[in-house]
Amino acid sequence: MNGRETDPRHPSTLAARLRERIEREGAITFRDWMEAALYDGRDGYYRRHDLARWGRAGDYRTSPERSVLFASTLARYFAALYEDLGRPQTLHVVEAGGGAGHFAHGLLSALRRDSPHIFDALRYVFDDISPDARARAQSLLAQFGGSVEFRPLADNEAPLEAVIVFSNELFDAFPVHRVRVRGGALFEQYVDVDEGGGFVWTEREPSTQQLSAHFARLSIMLSEGQLAEANLDAERWIERLAPLIGAGFVITIDYGDEAANLYGDPRRLGGTLRAFSGHTLSDDVLASPGNQDLTTTVNWTQLREAGARAGLRAVLLERQDRFLLKAGLLEQLERECALAADEAEVARLRLDAREMILPGGMAEHFQVLVQKKV
Repeated sequence: MNGRETDPRHPSTLAARLRERIEREGAITFRDWMEAALYDGRDGYYRRHDLARWGRAGDYRTSPERSVLFASTLARYFAALYEDLGRPQTLHVVEAGGGAGHFAHGLLSALRRDSPHIFDALRYVFDDISPDARARAQSLLAQFGGSVEFRPLADNEAPLEAVIVFSNELFDAFPVHRVRVRGGALFEQYVDVDEGGGFVWTEREPSTQQLSAHFARLSIMLSEGQLAEANLDAERWIERLAPLIGAGFVITIDYGDEAANLYGDPRRLGGTLRAFSGHTLSDDVLASPGNQDLTTTVNWTQLREAGARAGLRAVLLERQDRFLLKAGLLEQLERECALAADEAEVARLRLDAREMILPGGMAEHFQVLVQKKV
């Protein structure tokens, strides 16, 4: 891996601007490079309107895009949480990183059909940083009218008294710091530019003392030469979120592991950072910034502990397939099949259900964290 673009002589606009920044200011942390690659206001991967990110033509497919069963089963679970919250007059559901709105559409449709009393109490807040995603979601969710607001949760001046905050594959796309241990000392990985204009790795002193504190707090000792990521932005997100919740739940779905496994598994001595383009794993995470997805495995130990410090009590951490079964996937399957237009749709629904719960399926690699604030 040499960290070069496919063709340095014809860089993307973002690549050119990153080069100019590095040549002007010096090497930048990989965390800052990744933030630009994904979230640059003009050319970041998640900000672009000319890039197919979702579905078969894009770089990834999330659970809501694969089947209506995912959102409608979560609707059953949300209905149970509504009861747990004492049937509030107004229930806010906040979706963070909602993408093109597939989950919101499925959830709102199921609640309007199956739990109209909850739908009438619902105020759905759609929070996504991407103007392109928001525009797609606004079109898809127009049928729900005033039940949906498109705004950042951070705009709230007072806590929401009854709220469910939901995210699906959000934290894995946060920019991360990347570190390596050399000579028993912790070094941070930066991105520089070589003589040919290609992006290359370099190592410097850590940009913040929070990096060593992060591993110390988790009781993690990295081995000599080991590469690892630290998602400090995840902790900051939780710290900002918690005060905005009066009472309610935070539901996080993502692919992750406990800290001991994340940093102690011999298969992960090179870290978990990876890039995807067209559903294919890329061999160079520094190639073509803004044109490929970058992701890391979520640290569930970190999220639970950060939540606890902020007043969020973890009530559940479970594999997604088991969670969906307990939430009523099979019962929801029968409900959807009874309402299906034809046998072909029934067959698709049953196939979707099998993919969600059979060993080796996508759901087996995801987990669900539920935290509660009272």
